[in-house]
Amino acid sequence: MKNIETFGAIIKKLREERKLPLRVVAKEVDIDTSTLGKIEKNERKPSKDLIKRFSTYFNTSEKDLIIASISDTVAYKLLEAEHASEILR
Repeated sequence: MKNIETFGAIIKKLREERKLPLRVVAKEVDIDTSTLGKIEKNERKPSKDLIKRFSTYFNTSEKDLIIASISDTVAYKLLEAEHASEILR
């Protein structure tokens, strides 16, 4: 089974591979440094527009970033669900 990374983990990995500090990436995608930190820790969800800006900045697939973001949403909803195992069946 393929291990799927969270949206935040993907963004952090892209940033770290390029050896960029939070403040540089935040400035380039026009958000606060603290907001970027929260996104990387999966404490905040990105908007569709922000996903597009990340995709452009990192020259990566917008589709893959959208899938990661929506997958996070679904996974967190399942974690909160009372009957998660039945929902997955």
